[in-house]
Amino acid sequence: MKTRQLELLAAAATAVAMLVLVILVQRLAGPGSTEETTVVAMPPIIVFPDFAGIPDVLVKKQQFFDFLEDYIVTENTHIRRLREQLLKRADIVNDGIALSSREREWMLELAQSYGLDVAQSSDREIANELMLRVDVIPVSLALAQAANESAWGTSRFVLEGYNIFGQWCYEEGCGMVPQRRASGATHEVRRFDSIAPSVKGYLNNINTHHLYAYLRELRAFMRNQQQTLDSMVLAYGLGSYSERGEHYVDEIQNIIIQNKLRNRDRAANSIAGIDPLH
Repeated sequence: MKTRQLELLAAAATAVAMLVLVILVQRLAGPGSTEETTVVAMPPIIVFPDFAGIPDVLVKKQQFFDFLEDYIVTENTHIRRLREQLLKRADIVNDGIALSSREREWMLELAQSYGLDVAQSSDREIANELMLRVDVIPVSLALAQAANESAWGTSRFVLEGYNIFGQWCYEEGCGMVPQRRASGATHEVRRFDSIAPSVKGYLNNINTHHLYAYLRELRAFMRNQQQTLDSMVLAYGLGSYSERGEHYVDEIQNIIIQNKLRNRDRAANSIAGIDPLH
């Protein structure tokens, strides 16, 4: 009997202790607390692989391509969706039908983001020029350029500024000053917060800068001929990407061939269920 009473007393004591604990926690966490808990938002942790630490060249290349491919596919997917919406509006204006105010506003915002001067241009001219610009870059071409420009992910500009495509900027303090910059030159190598905006900036650069208009014409010709985008052909439009000119084009094409990168184009399209002709 005494044992039973002791058990009941112990249970009651435990219950009281739990109740007191709950009340204390509620007071500390509740709005009436004299000391509020502050949650500090931490920046995302971005880890860039140490490609220089991979001794096996073939393994390093494979891991470099695997790492970067997802970023390129993600941005290409975004561009492809924009292109699908743009195509609907281009069909409308090419049929001689006026866009609604909402459709036109959307197209003008897109034109601005793609560096298109719309002054004194008709909606048809704007839509057709945007069709040249709002389009994907084959994974194989982007990977080859990234490998070339970043020394396979080991260059100073990648490690310090996530600039994997060697993109320049021209305002003082906008990036990193090249150690071998020519006397009188003012350009800097642009700095990014992570790899994703670097990839986005690269694609936007190819799709907007006047130096790559020939590449966009080649791409549009393939589209009109219902051909799959061929990175080996598009590489001819990159002669102005580097001071090495035609030699640079050869370098990019060799990287594509030696690493069989066009297989990645087919694999990426197959996984995403994408018709490469569109």
